[in-house]
Amino acid sequence: MNAAVPSASHGLVDQFGRRIDYVRLSVTDRCDLRCSYCMPEGFKGFEEPAHWLDFDEIERLIGAFARLGVRRVRLTGGEPLLRRNIAELAARIAALPGIEDLSLSTNATQLDRHAHALKAAGVTRLNVSLDSLQQARVERINGRDVLAKVMAGLAAAEGAGFAPIKLNMVALAGTNDDEIDEMVAFCMARGFVLRLIETMPMGDTGRNAEYLDLQPVKERLRAQFGLVETTLPGAGPARYLGTPDGRFNVGFITPISQHFCATCNRVRVAVDGTAYMCLGQDERFEFRPLLRSGCSDAELDAAILDAINLKPERHEFREAPAKILRFMSMTGG
Repeated sequence: MNAAVPSASHGLVDQFGRRIDYVRLSVTDRCDLRCSYCMPEGFKGFEEPAHWLDFDEIERLIGAFARLGVRRVRLTGGEPLLRRNIAELAARIAALPGIEDLSLSTNATQLDRHAHALKAAGVTRLNVSLDSLQQARVERINGRDVLAKVMAGLAAAEGAGFAPIKLNMVALAGTNDDEIDEMVAFCMARGFVLRLIETMPMGDTGRNAEYLDLQPVKERLRAQFGLVETTLPGAGPARYLGTPDGRFNVGFITPISQHFCATCNRVRVAVDGTAYMCLGQDERFEFRPLLRSGCSDAELDAAILDAINLKPERHEFREAPAKILRFMSMTGG
């Protein structure tokens, strides 16, 4: 392991000069939906709960990342609201020295029960998955009839004071691409930020999804609504356009048509403590054995440095779309 551990002022920098300040933390690989592009119906390959990091282990690991310069954490899944006592975990992470931004991604089916507790715990931002405004399409894409639950969750999030709320729409050719303008209108009316996402070839579900190149969509919306380049708070890869008055913003997450590897600032930690350095490569580091062997803080810090040094320069989704066999839910959102 590395002998020297940098102070937080230097931060985590990978071998390609990218500063790593963002961890996407999966708190469960379970989900109550079976989205066509993520987890297939009948999937049984879940991690054993005994292998999940417990709250003490999560707090220690994220605390070490924060010591070394990570400032942003996003709670993901599976569906993170299925993890028992999720608000307690959120509060523990929000209180860690160095953590400046704690966000959460959710399908919102459980959000009406958790929104106020999450806000009180210190979650600052929410991303909500919503691929359609039509009940039949939601059921087809997500494998469940949950549109009413999602809408109730959005209302609860607004009531709890989350603003702006970002809606993530995976754009699928021939399935919901004709609904993009309707989703724009919906977000404009509600004050939500819309984020359009290209599917990624993660497992058979991702490779079989109806990929849609978002570059023509981006240019059409730019012209149709007079949108201009803008930025929004957050550490993710979205490139944003917005109305000149700032009342509406739409982001584009384009790992295939316009990848963002050169500015990638994140790693993913799965529920079992495995850190994945890239969605499109196999480099990983398993922290659970280290945490459960009684490692010192110095050993944990050095292990994080070793893990960051594994981060590859870029994915190969175009060149090798069949390379990654794991599903998105197994990787950590």
